[in-house]
Amino acid sequence: MLMLNLYYIWSLLLFLMSSLFLGLCLNFMLLDYSLMVEWVILSFNSVSMSYFIYLDWISMGFSFVVFFISSMVVLYSGVYMGTYNYSSVRFLLLVLMFVTSMLLMIVSPSLVSIMLGWDGLGLVSYCLVIYYSSLKSYLAGMITCLINRLGDIGLLISISWLFGYGSWNFMFYLDYYSDFIFYLIIISSFTKSAQIPFSSWLPAAMAAPTPVSALVHSSTLVTAGVYLLIRFYNYFMFTNYFFMFVGIMTMILSSLCANYEFDLKSIIALSTLSQLGLMMSCLFMGLVDLSMFHLLSHAMFKSLLFLCSGIIIHLMGGSQDIRMMGSICVNLPLTCSCFNVANMALCGFPFLSGFYSKDFIIEMGVFNGLNMLYLIMFYLSLGLTSLYSIRLIYYTLLAGYSYNSLINSGLGGTIYHMKYSLILLSFFSVTFGCTFIWLTNLDLGFLILPLTVKILSLAMVSLGVYLGYELSFIISYLMPNKYYFLNGSMWFMYSYSYGFFKANYMYGLSVFNAMYWGEYYGGAGISFYLSKVSNLMQFMFLGSLKGFCLMLIVWLFFLI
Repeated sequence: MLMLNLYYIWSLLLFLMSSLFLGLCLNFMLLDYSLMVEWVILSFNSVSMSYFIYLDWISMGFSFVVFFISSMVVLYSGVYMGTYNYSSVRFLLLVLMFVTSMLLMIVSPSLVSIMLGWDGLGLVSYCLVIYYSSLKSYLAGMITCLINRLGDIGLLISISWLFGYGSWNFMFYLDYYSDFIFYLIIISSFTKSAQIPFSSWLPAAMAAPTPVSALVHSSTLVTAGVYLLIRFYNYFMFTNYFFMFVGIMTMILSSLCANYEFDLKSIIALSTLSQLGLMMSCLFMGLVDLSMFHLLSHAMFKSLLFLCSGIIIHLMGGSQDIRMMGSICVNLPLTCSCFNVANMALCGFPFLSGFYSKDFIIEMGVFNGLNMLYLIMFYLSLGLTSLYSIRLIYYTLLAGYSYNSLINSGLGGTIYHMKYSLILLSFFSVTFGCTFIWLTNLDLGFLILPLTVKILSLAMVSLGVYLGYELSFIISYLMPNKYYFLNGSMWFMYSYSYGFFKANYMYGLSVFNAMYWGEYYGGAGISFYLSKVSNLMQFMFLGSLKGFCLMLIVWLFFLI
């Protein structure tokens, strides 16, 4: 009887916690109220170690979303991760550690305690990505962990820098900080949120189990960077066109690459990257409330998308290739219905959750007099989003029956308690956007736009839907192989570029030698020369007294 009860108990506890946070969020929003709790851990003479917790409606609302999605993922994992054994218990504990790290980050007004949650997210995500102990998982885990370490460096330097301001509770000093502290925080957040040029870890992290992907890539790890920037928000620093351009380029890069992927989870991961680019560019336009709104509404439908894809992969015998699917809706009607709801919300289909945030962001951008180039790129990425969504729907649900007939006996809605997670998340994917916009009065902004501009976003979505369907037939002979290679490797972000090899080959160097340039100018070269220099210094020190004194003077000169 105890077999899967642990998953259900934790799922219920997380759901109750999310309900508590929702009630607190509404109460704090109504009263415009915030609360700061200080816990003195150690007080010795003039030395005092304290832990601060800052509660306002933003942190409460985000905590509600994180705990609600976590409860749905834990309930789903009870079936998905197999029978009750050491491995599945370890998985549950890792997920709970992950949620705890995220909570630590959300409620902290101090950079030191944020660092605890930030580091916890990085380390636990590594353990979750390498959960299936294969070579691919280990490599993906290393990429994830090392790129996230880069963000930790920026945060550690910021913590050291804040010594000069007398406190780590950054919220009270936002108008006084140096510009460079903001730049450090922004670049650190870019690593966690996988913006260009740190994008390659997000599709690689799909080696993790699907419930982890649903949690990590909807509401926790990747949104930690966006949330930190919302907390650090300073209008004069954040209306920045360069960082906004980086966000828009991330949107276009990931949307283009998603149109050339055939791995179901990679397509959804790239769509997450596209939405993160939208949140970042929205933030650097100065629309902090709308960025928060899209962050929360995106979390709902993206986690639903991952959970539906998990069921499809699970019942397809572990195959993730969308070309091997087709007409799944015959066997999985509930899953495919929820999958379609999430996909349409992602496209910005009218009156679903994603429509309210995406449409509002673009209209505010037009209304605030955004540059024409930026607007064209925004609308282009909007069309590309519906392009890969329709392509995904076509290959998985509408195309002809193309999987092994032996698998058919295993298909057919035997998803047990998974269906409760799907139904609840589908409900929120439909209703969350309109409910949130009414509660926060975001729609009280007075926008006057021409009719053509007003319907342009809907027209781009419709055009994307049409092109997505048409390109499914003509794309195979329209584009050359090199174009596929470019987009399939995320514009060569994964490795040394093909173009570099080609250039070397033209200048008479062999490709074989060119492959090692990263080693010569990277870790191997540095370690080689360091050992040479240290050997030389040791030889000089162990030689004559005159040489020893000379080296001592040189060393002292360097120190001074």
